[in-house]
Amino acid sequence: MSRKVKKKKQSMAVPKSILTTAKVLQKLSNKLAAKFTMKLFITPVKFKLPKREEKMERESRQEYLDIPKLNKKICLYHLGNNAKKVLIVHGWSGRGTQLWSIADSLVKNGYSTLSFDAPAHGKSTGRTSDMMEFIACIQELDKKYGPFEYGVGHSLGGMALLNAIKRGTTVKKAVTIGSGDLISDIMDDFTQKLGMDIETNKTMIKLFEKQFGITINSYATYIAAKELTIPVLVVHDTEDEDVPVSAAYHIHKHLQDGELIITEGLGHRKILGDSNVINKITKFLT
Repeated sequence: MSRKVKKKKQSMAVPKSILTTAKVLQKLSNKLAAKFTMKLFITPVKFKLPKREEKMERESRQEYLDIPKLNKKICLYHLGNNAKKVLIVHGWSGRGTQLWSIADSLVKNGYSTLSFDAPAHGKSTGRTSDMMEFIACIQELDKKYGPFEYGVGHSLGGMALLNAIKRGTTVKKAVTIGSGDLISDIMDDFTQKLGMDIETNKTMIKLFEKQFGITINSYATYIAAKELTIPVLVVHDTEDEDVPVSAAYHIHKHLQDGELIITEGLGHRKILGDSNVINKITKFLT
């Protein structure tokens, strides 16, 4: 699946003030720099709602749901009235309306969708979040509103979705778009963008493992993929500046019933609104 589109870098630029602070802290202490980096790593960036998402914002039925495990509230978006429901999970620094094109297509094909602002995202409470919190939200939504027919996840949302399915969330099919794979790779990329050295990266990993009580790659997507028996569609773009396309090939390799779609020229976010991609996803699910 290919499109000849002029390449556009969609990776978020790191503010100079943050880069400067990171470099100063690293000169003082690797531990101080690692703590600073860790704080940034679990703090999403909030963006103003784009015009393209306003329609879903207006038309969806919204409510707040307590996530007891996290002591946080998340904002839910219900779209459509069909009993057959699809769970949609946005990525890091996204929001519940980010996959509006996919939600709209599914509603037109006889489904209703449920999406949400993850903790510290959009209208939900909290200042920090992580993949374990995404998973906890999916599990609570499954308990309150499931079972869902299908699940669709973008980026970190795709990682969380497959890990939640591995841990008991039931869907008949799943789709990941631009999903990451190894948490260590994500951390390596993050520290490199901040200009941190290897020692700071290693210290950050130790802090992460101590804080969450897990080894760094316990929640790797390919590990979850090994245990899934449902059909899973993996979608990724060759010019994704946030997550390398190699992650998609690695995840697909470990699926028991997987399908792979590789696009060109759409990057990490434009892929969510591409009509060809949406048609492929809708056809796979329905």
